[in-house]
Amino acid sequence: MARHGETEWNVQRRVQGHKDSPLTDLGLEQARQLARSLLAIHFDAVFSSDLLRAKHTAEIVALERKIAVDTSQLLREHNYGKYEGRLADDLRKELKEIFEKYEKLSDDEKFRYTLIPGGESDEKLVSRFITFVREIAVVYAGKTALVVTHGGLMSAFLTHAGFARTRKVRVSNAGYFKLLSDGVDFFIHETNGITILE
Repeated sequence: MARHGETEWNVQRRVQGHKDSPLTDLGLEQARQLARSLLAIHFDAVFSSDLLRAKHTAEIVALERKIAVDTSQLLREHNYGKYEGRLADDLRKELKEIFEKYEKLSDDEKFRYTLIPGGESDEKLVSRFITFVREIAVVYAGKTALVVTHGGLMSAFLTHAGFARTRKVRVSNAGYFKLLSDGVDFFIHETNGITILE
């Protein structure tokens, strides 16, 4: 499971969510580097979010393998509602009281809390992701698939899997982890470009 390469909005620190911005030159290079670092792994399938930043990254990885990329809306980033496209710092200022309330919650409460009005909680995000992953774990049992998605989704899933506390994990652009699944349980096998925060 890998995150897309850097985008223009990543550089500008804009909230992306379900909106898109193109990969930067660095983002394209990160996608090519991801492809090189995963070259020794045989993929039976490649999936990505239907958002262009993830799809473009997946296509770069799949290109030399001559595998088509299947997309799914279930792999999208958090829905940030009307705040998508806004500067992250402006959002924090505008929703200061909501962020202050959020910081006082327990990890379990944070996981269930819808931080952005009109958006979705980490719990809802992970629920739709698990629906997707369980299906491919059954269809591709004993095989290997690449899933290219988004940092927020990956962070929320790592929290759900007990790898890190809520909002205490950062996934670098083109960072990834290897996930083993029997269709029911999930096991984090290896990580690259993932940082646990204090």
